Order: sequence, then structure tokens, then C-alpha cells
Amino acid sequence: MKMVAEIEITTEGISLNGHPVETKGVGADMLNEAYRHYVNDYPKYFKMDGLSKLGFLASELLLQQLDEERFVPREDRAVVLFNRSGSIEADRHYQSTISDADNFFPSPSVFVYTLPNIVTGEIAIRNKYLGETSFCVLDHQDEQKMQQVIEGAFQDGVTTSILTGWVDYADHSHFSANIKLITNKNE
Repeated sequence: MKMVAEIEITTEGISLNGHPVETKGVGADMLNEAYRHYVNDYPKYFKMDGLSKLGFLASELLLQQLDEERFVPREDRAVVLFNRSGSIEADRHYQSTISDADNFFPSPSVFVYTLPNIVTGEIAIRNKYLGETSFCVLDHQDEQKMQQVIEGAFQDGVTTSILTGWVDYADHSHFSANIKLITNKNE
């Protein structure tokens, strides 16, 4: 396997292929400012939960700098992401809407984000990826387990590249993403 590109996002900043990306603010505010400055053409972004915003922004910044056509159907690209917290930030938000029997207001727009795999779907829909999409919740960032899942995704005979990595969003002040685009070529 060969890594084509890599992005890292923390609450403090963004690094693309080892180079810092200019950002303003910290935490969730930084994500929104980076979206407005570098992407700003996908209105669904502002309806997303924190996990989906983080994964979506990371994928956009990484994919924008590649020399390849975008937004055309691709069966050969998979999206395989991992984390430890699942969708805990959205889960807590949803729980707050159903905890009080006197103030019970469950929201479908919040509930949909109680599934961590929504972020892989958002990325696949945006980019018209028709390959595998999966999201695995692990006890910790287990590189060996992640490698096994990634290698398995390449075994279908169709997948030639995978957008993969760690996307964890505990809350607006505690999150990180490290996403890579890898190919099954060793060149």
C-alpha cells in the first residue's frame, strides 16, 4: 500500500501532508472557520454533528489538493474510518432532548447523527464514491486492527484506493482526525 496524502486536524490546528494550514480560532470554531475559508459550497455542513463536520472537512481539504477529477462516480474508492468515541457528542445532545418527561422534544435531525457511520456516508455522497463505506469503533487507536480492516477492504477486487483513518470527536474542545488516502499500489 502507498500513502498518497495525509491530513491531521486537532483542536489547535490543521496539517496537510506535514505542512500547517492557516486557520483561525480553536476547537469547533476553527472547524467552521476552516470550512468557510476553504470549502464553503456544501450547505449540509451546518446541519452536521461535530464528528461529521470533522471528517467531512478533513476529507475535503485532503481531496482538494489532489490532481484528480472530483464529483464523478467511483466504484474503486472506499471510505473506512475509525474512532473510540463513536457518536458520543451527538448521543449526549439527543439524550438531552428526551431526558425530561415534561420537556420531551426528540429531534430526528439530531437523532440521525447518533450513528457514527453517517460521516462516511456524507463523504461518499459528496464525492460520489460507490465503494465500501464503513466506520469501526475501537477501544483505542489499534493500528494493527485498523490495518487488518483496511487490507480486507482491498480484497473485493474493485477497490484501488481508500480514504481512511482516525476521526474522533468527544466534544467541541476534544477532537482529532488523521486521515490518509492510500492506494493498493506499492510504486
